[in-house]
Amino acid sequence: MSVAVQGATGKGSREREQRPGLLERVKRSYAKHWYAYAMIAPVVLVLGVLVIYPLVEGIWLTLTDANSLNVARKIGVNEIPASYEFVGFHNYADILWGPGSYDRFWSHFVWTIAWTAICVFLHYTLGLGLALLLNQKLRGRAAYRMLLILPWAVPTFVTVFSWRLMLADGGVVNSALSFLHLPEPGWLTDPWAQKVAAILVNTWAGVPFMMISLLGGLQSIPAELYEAAEMDGATAWQRFRYVTLPGLRSVSSTVVLLGVIWTFNQFNVIFLLFGTGAPDAQLLVTWAYRLGFGQIPRDYAQSAAYGVILLSILIVFTAFYRRWLARNEQANG
Repeated sequence: MSVAVQGATGKGSREREQRPGLLERVKRSYAKHWYAYAMIAPVVLVLGVLVIYPLVEGIWLTLTDANSLNVARKIGVNEIPASYEFVGFHNYADILWGPGSYDRFWSHFVWTIAWTAICVFLHYTLGLGLALLLNQKLRGRAAYRMLLILPWAVPTFVTVFSWRLMLADGGVVNSALSFLHLPEPGWLTDPWAQKVAAILVNTWAGVPFMMISLLGGLQSIPAELYEAAEMDGATAWQRFRYVTLPGLRSVSSTVVLLGVIWTFNQFNVIFLLFGTGAPDAQLLVTWAYRLGFGQIPRDYAQSAAYGVILLSILIVFTAFYRRWLARNEQANG
């Protein structure tokens, strides 16, 4: 028995020794799949120029004290060289637990999490309700679909500027509230009203995407499942719970993940609605923009550090979310 084990071990070690190295495996792969490499080369090049290089440059800036006063710049005919210095992880430490970190980071972090959770919840629930409605046999269903998808089809700046006019003092919204003898909030000036207005506008713009995606998922569920559930005496709620929701699991997991990423990084709605004002309503992404481009001097290092923190948060969330989905799939399978 000992001889057999030793022989087997020796054979396995020889096989490991004979395994080609990384460079050799790359050469063999290229010789076999050279056409695929040629096809993806332009995409890799474009991604490298537009994504990888700016990302690496941004990470490097987070390790310096770069701002608009010490970067390389040209004033008239004089070229001033860069004078910023390497500071390591000082920017991250200053953002997360430095003086005033709550007002500069944590308050915006809490609001960004609340904003994301509320908006995605409203997007999904309202989108699912409208999708269920449009999945029924209604007269003029095609016209309803066209009308409900308009808020998503219209450019974001048109939608937000229209809402800005309606939410202004003396706008349509406050005029209607005045007619009903209800309070007229300062939607664009009061801190709490600003947050409600931002959620309202983002919900209006985001529900159509959820509706269309979930409607496609509903139409892919076999009608035989509903017929079998009806024959078994299932109520409408039971059919929704045990047929519709499981049938939408794959679509729902994808659109919720996309919704979280898009909403967490939603720059357009907040910036077009409030600009660089409304500090209490600023998300992390708009606050990072304000640091880098909305103040003097422009703090490029801190702005880039915010961007890296945002990216890290989304990577961690995506990893845990995918693991949670996989665990649920195994439990339900």
